[in-house]
Amino acid sequence: MLRALALLSAILTALYGVASASPEQWVEVSSPHFRVLTDSNEKQARHILDQFERMRWMFQTLFPKANVDPASPIVVLAAKNEKSFTALEPEAYLARGQLKLGGYFMQAADKNYILMRLDAEEEHPFAVIYHEYTHLQFSKDSEWMPLWLNEGLAEFIQNTTFHDKDVVLGEPSTDDILYLRQNRLAPLDVLLRVDAKSPYYHEEQKGSIFYAESWALTHYLFLADRQKGTNKLGDYMMLLRNHEDPVAAGEKVFGDLKQLREALENYIQQRTYKTLVMSSAAAPIDESSYKVRPLTAVEADAARADVMAYVQRTKDSRALLDEVLKADPSNAQAHETMGFLAMRDGHMEEARKWYGEAVKLDSQSYLAHYYFATMSMGESNDDKQIEASLQASIRLNPRFAASYDALATFYGRRHENLDEAHKLGLEAIQLDPGNFGYRLNAANVLTTMDRFDDAAKVLQTMLKLARDTNQTEMVQSRLTQLQRIQAARARASAQAAAPAPAGEGASLQPGQTVVVAADTPPKHPTEPFTGPKHEAIGVMRGVKCSYPSVLELNVQGAKKTVSLYSNNYFKIDLSVLGIIPPKEIDPCSYFEGMKARVQYAESTDKTVDGQVIAIELRK
Repeated sequence: MLRALALLSAILTALYGVASASPEQWVEVSSPHFRVLTDSNEKQARHILDQFERMRWMFQTLFPKANVDPASPIVVLAAKNEKSFTALEPEAYLARGQLKLGGYFMQAADKNYILMRLDAEEEHPFAVIYHEYTHLQFSKDSEWMPLWLNEGLAEFIQNTTFHDKDVVLGEPSTDDILYLRQNRLAPLDVLLRVDAKSPYYHEEQKGSIFYAESWALTHYLFLADRQKGTNKLGDYMMLLRNHEDPVAAGEKVFGDLKQLREALENYIQQRTYKTLVMSSAAAPIDESSYKVRPLTAVEADAARADVMAYVQRTKDSRALLDEVLKADPSNAQAHETMGFLAMRDGHMEEARKWYGEAVKLDSQSYLAHYYFATMSMGESNDDKQIEASLQASIRLNPRFAASYDALATFYGRRHENLDEAHKLGLEAIQLDPGNFGYRLNAANVLTTMDRFDDAAKVLQTMLKLARDTNQTEMVQSRLTQLQRIQAARARASAQAAAPAPAGEGASLQPGQTVVVAADTPPKHPTEPFTGPKHEAIGVMRGVKCSYPSVLELNVQGAKKTVSLYSNNYFKIDLSVLGIIPPKEIDPCSYFEGMKARVQYAESTDKTVDGQVIAIELRK
């Protein structure tokens, strides 16, 4: 029998390629919230999915405002043994002497993968998974949640265990308790203010105190609320959401922090610790709704190759993808993963082609549509396909904020569907309120709509959310630009109302804006960027400005010079490459003589070559 199985395995390997190494039958069991793929069996897959659904229910019950359904769906790969797990785990853990993993949580900007080893025998083999899953639940709250609470909750929940009808969480960590009993606690006014720059978060010894004490304080406060019927931890979190200082909020809710520290020290010395038991029998989980399907060898290997790509096993991923594409050239997942690998290597045009092929193969991946569209913006004239792909991405995953933001930016650059662009921008912000870029893009759309006061309000909100000096200076610069537009309009209106002295004229000086009558139309038409798009690389010459923010310039290239314009230079998508520009750029004076890569769209006005869409200033 063993000989026959060995012979069958050899035949399958010869037919399907050495890189595949996956003749086992894989099965997929899914719910609206999770996908579980395993080389074990359907029963095991259902059990794993049930546990994650109960974990989701637990978070929804304990933290009603938590992000129980992240934008990127969670995919669980459950390996039945060490051999199949080793084929998936990150490269860094394969070397001799490295920690043996029972589970791994991989969170990227666009994917959430969980790797599990089903034969792990440790007391809490999936602690790292539950720890990182907790961070994922609170990822949208990072703008207000202090590090001690973020890590304390993750440490508190990581030892959760699931039984048939209940969930037990808060089991203490023996290592944390021993460490805390042997070392002095940090003052609570210090702990509550620890941030990413603090030595308590980075230095080994202080870091150990930080994590252990964060666990202990969370454990103490959480269970005290449960025992006394209070909600002090919830009240504290509410104050933090309103951006109150973490220490001031702590004193307001918990009282004297020195007394709280003494109580915490006594708590650490006690012999036993209580846990929180939640009955999950009534959890609204319908196992009959789980979808089950066997995976073909090609489908399983395409999924494995994608995981390998994200955990940095690039060579193994490419080898497996080559075999998948030989066996099934129309495999959309494989095309998408090839696009991701090319994008990570910086080969953007190659990546765009791979994602484009995935889209043509009727890909149901919102990411394939999103990346193809965003990479095509500025590089392709097929605006209809770009728009269709972004709309498809939103339809396939309505929780993915980046697609709303990209479509809003697309409409804004074309100066069309601006009301829709504004709505899309607001939706992106609502889905991901902590994203600085989404708010900036929303302000840009409002500027394009000439709603300068509303744009200023968005920027003022961004000042409150700025996390560093660079973000603050960028927003302040943008506010200054808006003020200049409004001041220029006010001056123009005042001059239009007053008659000009007879015979008086003016000529444009470098760096000076000509102020003309407010009702004087621009020389060139203001129209959507619907014409064919091109790029010009060279030196900007003959830069001229006129009311209120009209820009005309020539780009002198190696072979030809193109003449371009913009009727609102504040709407130009401006970027830099290899230079450090001044904090505030006045295009009327700064652009003259600068090297640049300029993207433009052909105009109905044939006296010029087109309208400026974007300018990349170069060294």
